[in-house]
Amino acid sequence: MAKKNNRTLWIVLGVAALLILMVIGSYNGLITVDETVDEKWANVQTAYQRRADLIPNLVDTVQAAVEFEQETHTQIAAVRTSAVAAQQAMASASTPAEVSAASMQVESAVAGFSGLNINVERYPELKATENFLSLQDELAGTENRIKVERDIFNKAVKNYNLKVRKFPSNIMAGIFGFETRDMFEADAGTSVAPTNLFE
Repeated sequence: MAKKNNRTLWIVLGVAALLILMVIGSYNGLITVDETVDEKWANVQTAYQRRADLIPNLVDTVQAAVEFEQETHTQIAAVRTSAVAAQQAMASASTPAEVSAASMQVESAVAGFSGLNINVERYPELKATENFLSLQDELAGTENRIKVERDIFNKAVKNYNLKVRKFPSNIMAGIFGFETRDMFEADAGTSVAPTNLFE
């Protein structure tokens, strides 16, 4: 009888240990995917911030390279103000909705910049300016980087959400308060990179 009780005790202890290991493994897995989502989100923010930072640099480069008439100086000042506001909004954005709103401000600054209606062909010294060409390339590269980082973030969110919703990890997610996360959904048109801001 004592032998049978010992055997039952070992079985119960083995099952309890297995359950504890499953809980620990599931919790650690949830923490890992949650941190991955946060890391990928930070990369999205960095890419957007880079774009917001480039706009004022483009404005300064154009202003330094070309003698504009007074009306153009006024337009440039307005665009710079808009770009700085967009830059600050992007720096303080912390959720997909806030980044989307700040992105709209950046888009507005880009539109204002395009609205300067500068014809590069009329300003060969601007076209030949190394800084100008470099910044234009950087802006185009940044647009591509934004798309890539958003895609990576959305994949990380998908993996996280699957773990939170699938059995048996959904039980642990419910116990420890893990909830599904929102994917990044850009507003219509914001994923299109500006081609040539000066035509």
